[in-house]
Amino acid sequence: MAEMTFDNRNPHHIVWDWNGTLLDDNHANLAAVNAVCAGFGRESVELEYWRSIFRRPLISCYEELLGRSFAEGEWERAEELYDSNYVKHLPTCDLAQGVPDVLHDWNGKGGTQSLLSMASHDHLVPLIGERGLTPHFTRVDGRRFETEQDSKAEHLVHHLRHQELDPARVVLIGDIDDDARAAHEAGAQSILVASGLMSRARLEATGAVVVDSPTEAVAMAMSLG
Repeated sequence: MAEMTFDNRNPHHIVWDWNGTLLDDNHANLAAVNAVCAGFGRESVELEYWRSIFRRPLISCYEELLGRSFAEGEWERAEELYDSNYVKHLPTCDLAQGVPDVLHDWNGKGGTQSLLSMASHDHLVPLIGERGLTPHFTRVDGRRFETEQDSKAEHLVHHLRHQELDPARVVLIGDIDDDARAAHEAGAQSILVASGLMSRARLEATGAVVVDSPTEAVAMAMSLG
């Protein structure tokens, strides 16, 4: 990786997304989605199709997937089907290419980094610890509260405020358009990796920088001004 230097314009703090960014879990996500499909009488889908429609808010996304609206109690059933099947496949998920080396590199050059995911906080924190990644991060936050828009935006504001970070010196690295939206609303920059749950074309439509891996994302972060 190129020599890193920081000045008053470069981002000095990275906020990492987890699923699809640092964790290569597309296959676990797809298996869980297809468990929902099976539970609601829909044929299974391929990954590229899911990457073409996945979005937040999740309820409307899944209603499009199933071709109908949820009746009372059905969304909770869909969540349970998804969660139980995702957890079953989680042990087969590896860290993304270049992780954790890229985390070591960023810390070693004087940058700081934290992790913010829309996964449940109580689910997320042990996973980070089990994989030995906690020491890399100044803060690890999962979803601690619900929001009307089901977006990462309010969570990111909360995450940055609690660390007293200047959003202008922060870059969020994620894998879906909601990551770019959250960064924009919080006053931060964003870089999106095309290896997660959203197609490259949809990521590029956000206007954010799009790369292929976390390693490329960190190299790109050093060029942002």
